[in-house]
Amino acid sequence: MTEKVRVKVEDRMLVLTNLDKVLYPGTGFTKAEVIDYYTRISPVLLPHLRGRPLTVKRYPNGADAAFFFEKNAPDHTPDWVRTVTLPAPGSTKDREEIEFAVVEDLPTLVYYANLAALEIHVPMWRVAKDGEPQPPDTLVFDLDPGAPATIVDCCRVAVLLRRALADDGLESHPKTSGNKGMQLYVPWDRGPCTSDYAKALARRMQEEHPFVTSVMARKERPGKVFIDWSQNNPAKTTVAPYSLRANPLPTVSTPLRWEEVEACENPEQLVFTSSDVLKRVAEHGDLFLPLGA
Repeated sequence: MTEKVRVKVEDRMLVLTNLDKVLYPGTGFTKAEVIDYYTRISPVLLPHLRGRPLTVKRYPNGADAAFFFEKNAPDHTPDWVRTVTLPAPGSTKDREEIEFAVVEDLPTLVYYANLAALEIHVPMWRVAKDGEPQPPDTLVFDLDPGAPATIVDCCRVAVLLRRALADDGLESHPKTSGNKGMQLYVPWDRGPCTSDYAKALARRMQEEHPFVTSVMARKERPGKVFIDWSQNNPAKTTVAPYSLRANPLPTVSTPLRWEEVEACENPEQLVFTSSDVLKRVAEHGDLFLPLGA
């Protein structure tokens, strides 16, 4: 029999289920702990989700079991959850439009955590109050190490990118992916050309540094850091800052200080779990504050 608990989250009543279900078998981390993490991290997470159409990866049977991406808001989504209907070019389900949820508040975040939506992914653009898509406000470089390269090598590339971006008058903010790589976020107000700019810079990095590639092909990537500029395509999403990842440990996509990037000598230095991140936020606040709403 499914365990159900009615709780009040701000001004909404939610029914939470199977709170003792283990979603991270390697550590015994339960659904209740997932919901608790997202509740406690919400003050710094929500500003990075507001206005951004939501894509989640749901793991109903835990992080080590089958998952599915979900873009379309489920049929049972409460009517108080904000949704926006947007065109869906290239939809794998041949849909012309998708009704996306937009996480604007804590009740919506808890609602999705209760669905075992461990991972939260969003695009680099927002919608206006009327649901109209806006130009991108963020540019992203996704740095993916090809073995035997590691996140240590990604840090090396991130520092090079930071210098190149600064030469163009752009600031940048690093975070871990929560997996093996990292991302560099850049506040952007220069129109819709993020992909063109990111592609050109990635190719320049490849020409100048033999340990960098901007080529998607797997055969080009062993021992190098792949700068994935294509994440700036409006149809693509990137894991949100402070989102959990589905790994043996409840790791988090964690904003970093540049001092940590420059000092990284071992991949373990940049592995952060949910409890680590809550402590970091208590100490440093939101390191991605300039990118919030």
